[in-house]
Amino acid sequence: MNTTERLRRRSADSETRTTGLFANNPFRWGFIVTLGVLLAVLLAMIVVNLQSVLLSVFIAAFVALGLDPLIRWFQRRGLSRGGAIVTVIILFIVVVLGIVWIVVPPVIEQATALIKNLPSQITKLQGSDWFEQVDETTNGFASAAIAWVGKLLGDPNTWATIGGGALQLGASLVNAVSTSVFVVVLSIYFIATLDTTKRACYLLISASHRSRVVDYAERIMNSVGRYLSGMVVLAFLNAVFSTILLTLVGVPYALIIGVIALFVTLIPLIGTVLTTTLMTIIALFTSPAAGLIVLLVMLVYMQVEAYILTPKVMGKAVQVPGTIVLISALAGGTLLGLLGALVAIPISAGILLIIREVVIPQKARS
Repeated sequence: MNTTERLRRRSADSETRTTGLFANNPFRWGFIVTLGVLLAVLLAMIVVNLQSVLLSVFIAAFVALGLDPLIRWFQRRGLSRGGAIVTVIILFIVVVLGIVWIVVPPVIEQATALIKNLPSQITKLQGSDWFEQVDETTNGFASAAIAWVGKLLGDPNTWATIGGGALQLGASLVNAVSTSVFVVVLSIYFIATLDTTKRACYLLISASHRSRVVDYAERIMNSVGRYLSGMVVLAFLNAVFSTILLTLVGVPYALIIGVIALFVTLIPLIGTVLTTTLMTIIALFTSPAAGLIVLLVMLVYMQVEAYILTPKVMGKAVQVPGTIVLISALAGGTLLGLLGALVAIPISAGILLIIREVVIPQKARS
């Protein structure tokens, strides 16, 4: 009897003894199953109670992965790893302080003015001659659509939903500020200790599989990092362009709309479409010409972004098919709002990379 046959018989005998043990002791079997269910419920309760903390840790980890390509860029320019980390941390702190000091006050002011003046703007729009003609042509559809948009934008819950997730904008201001500070501090820590943390995690893997797991993990994290940093660059360019365009055509509240565009356009494929629609509707409150100009210019920008900017900025980052983008954004948005839609796509990119690099080659060899 060869070794393989002996191992097979030993496994079969062990399985037979285990089956007999549970068959002869149904109470023990029920106790073990009940204990497993209770443990699963306990873990679920812990996750629910700590969801804000876990979400903050999750965001900080994504920030660290997104900034890692910038650290490597500085290293290629001659800086040491430590010098590059310190440089990126300083830049990160400067950007955060700049946003808090320069951008946040006018954004809050414009957002307050937008919500306050929106009813009068809608009334003014509905009283214009061109809108009455459009409304008659569409049998009242235009008026109903504008009223629905006005109600939606005037509802504070809408803005809380848009900003939902880690910052908990629907909760108290103190909670939002404390969560933001926690995320910033934790992001700085993760940036500084990313390599050390990864090495510590790799030590938990058995030596026989460690090199392969490390290779796949590094490739996934590098690809996801390039993906995240690329999306941030594209979203920033879109937000700046949108703000300049709205300012040039005389649309008020251009800055707050640009900030909204910065976050929404982080969702590829559909983010720019959503912001273009919002910008066109807001521009219509100024004049039909402004709305038409914004729509046409943004359509041109969408083509430039798709065929010129995205290939150059994204580089070798893993590409996600459009259907996966839509499904991931819908699922993530349903679970965690806008934040869920943003992080679901990089997660999908990592899963696709695992399938492409691990699962498919194994199936081809089997």
